[in-house]
Amino acid sequence: MKPIAIIPARGGSKRIPRKNIRLLAGKPAIAYPIELALKSALFERVIVTTEDPEIASVAAEYGAEVPFKRSDELSDDNASTIDVVADAITRLNLSKVDYICSIYPITPLLSTERLVQAFELIRNNSWNYVFPACEYTTPIEKAFRKDKIERLYPLTPEFMNFRTQDITKSYFDAGQFYFGKTFAWQARLPIMAGNSTFIELRRHEVFDIDEEGDWEYLSKIMELAKGQLNR
Repeated sequence: MKPIAIIPARGGSKRIPRKNIRLLAGKPAIAYPIELALKSALFERVIVTTEDPEIASVAAEYGAEVPFKRSDELSDDNASTIDVVADAITRLNLSKVDYICSIYPITPLLSTERLVQAFELIRNNSWNYVFPACEYTTPIEKAFRKDKIERLYPLTPEFMNFRTQDITKSYFDAGQFYFGKTFAWQARLPIMAGNSTFIELRRHEVFDIDEEGDWEYLSKIMELAKGQLNR
């Protein structure tokens, strides 16, 4: 059986209200991962888990399954991706599926190629999870903060005089998707520890939306890209 895609999309969002169904370059944001997953032909099913009726309606309009209403307990700020996916596995009796991919709803830059790359890596190796990550533009060892009197202090003083090229590369979670073996989701094995690995993305493939300005900037980039494709 092919993998199952599960898109967790709760209704509450404090930084950007209703962001999962807000228009992004002319389409609801959640439409992008749904359409990508469907067109990829990689998945047996594309499922959205949400407690929000409006999100459920939009998701169904773009071709996703919304087979149940997520509980309120799994729809607050404390609910983890692992808990939400494990809940869907139990509700839908998906334990016999080998692999499940949790795709985040705000991932307009995600590509089929990256999903396939991650799937091939997890299918042909012993990893429990595979996810995309990107290299920090500046070594985290060179980070510094301010103290109570506004004076800076380095977090790792021993590295401040190192050349950048002499410091081991560090990466951050791109926050796009997690391909995992179903037993790992069910057992709630941690993604960021243990038997996990990542595929490396290029910097232009990653864009984190934390505030209104980020949303507007990404919208402009996507509108410009659409204009170039339509020429």
